[in-house]
Amino acid sequence: MSRIRLCELKEKEVINICNCKKLGCIVDLVLNVCDGCVQAIIVPGPGRVCGFLGTDSEYVIPWRCIKKIGPDIVLVEICEEKFLQKI
Repeated sequence: MSRIRLCELKEKEVINICNCKKLGCIVDLVLNVCDGCVQAIIVPGPGRVCGFLGTDSEYVIPWRCIKKIGPDIVLVEICEEKFLQKI
């Protein structure tokens, strides 16, 4: 089993392979406190005004949707609307 640190994950850009769209970088993880496994990654949603003024949503991407973790990117396969949540 290979390991990766959160600080390493945060440096990687997340790309949706369904439409080749760059979603951003990982900012947080959702952990299962019972077994310590990662359940999802958190990526900030699109900005409110053309990418400016912050964001009021985030992508909560289940670990099962991650298809590949490379040296610089994380490839995910998602329907973006389904995993975009208001914060």
